[in-house]
Amino acid sequence: MTILIIEDEKLAANRLRGLIETIDHTVEIVGMLDSIKSTVIWFETNQQPDLAFFDIQLADGLSFEIFDQVKVNCPVIFTTAFDEYALRAFKVNSIDYLLKPVDSEELKRAMDKYQHLHLSKNEEQVNQSTNISSPVMDKVLQMLTKSYKNRFLVRAGEHIKTISVDQINFFYSMGKATFLNSSENKEYDIDYTLEELEVLLNPEHFFRINRKYIIAMKSIKDIVNHSNSRLKLRLINSTDEEIIVSREKVTAFKSWLDQ
Repeated sequence: MTILIIEDEKLAANRLRGLIETIDHTVEIVGMLDSIKSTVIWFETNQQPDLAFFDIQLADGLSFEIFDQVKVNCPVIFTTAFDEYALRAFKVNSIDYLLKPVDSEELKRAMDKYQHLHLSKNEEQVNQSTNISSPVMDKVLQMLTKSYKNRFLVRAGEHIKTISVDQINFFYSMGKATFLNSSENKEYDIDYTLEELEVLLNPEHFFRINRKYIIAMKSIKDIVNHSNSRLKLRLINSTDEEIIVSREKVTAFKSWLDQ
């Protein structure tokens, strides 16, 4: 069985690959892609895999766009950080979906489901399972769009106030705490991890550049080439601390800037 993985987080992609190969050591991973652009090119120039894993949210957009740009005939299993309620709308149109972090037992069940369809030789059933209709896609896109946060509740001494996402320059973690920096150059601690914020923030406006920072596009003052193929940023209201785009994030970061 040949499998294609589309996942823009390198650690998540490698973990998924490891889980797949543990479940079935005979599989061949024919590609690991991290963007809509690279996936479209891959499908245009390669034979269809037996099965593909699609992360929904990629650095350059939602993976649904791939289906609009190129023919995908293989069965698809979606991986996503969004909860099952948002995904019910299209579950019946794919082989399955897996919530991240991917659980090995859930992964095995999804792969068994594919094997059952494949061995049944019911080509129509397999094709139907990957036929994502436009109304379904529109509904999911609407749900995903609605899921982005518009504001954060913060504490300011004895007071509680809201900060609009339009007023946020960046988020950063320090130890086990997470802080946001506002346009007024004030910092507030918030009850979210950076991993949770990645799901809650609109990826058109925010990008996680490394393990410590999520930045807003509008906060970037300057970008400078740095050592080891990395980038150094100057942000609005940032301190003297060097803010570096990690090497594995540079390509996706440039794509994000070029949208």
